Amino acid sequence: MAASTLTIRLDSDLKEEAAQVVGHYGLDLSSAIRAFFTQIVNTNAIPLSFDYEQPNSESLESIRETEEMIRTGKGKSYASGRELIEAALA
Repeated sequence: MAASTLTIRLDSDLKEEAAQVVGHYGLDLSSAIRAFFTQIVNTNAIPLSFDYEQPNSESLESIRETEEMIRTGKGKSYASGRELIEAALA
């Protein structure tokens, strides 16, 4: 497969903001663009939805609490999903 170069012009702020977003996924801009082009070819469509919802403050606190429970080994276990739901509703 022969390599090819694509040059595009875009606003510097847009480039930096996009680099931050794809960096969150562990990618650089070149890798993200290659993935985008590969998806276009594989699906014969233009994929424009890379939804990533940021957790709200309540979710972030729950994540922090869960990580703390895992780290310390504290927390309650449940034998079934039903027990978990009943405990959550109590």
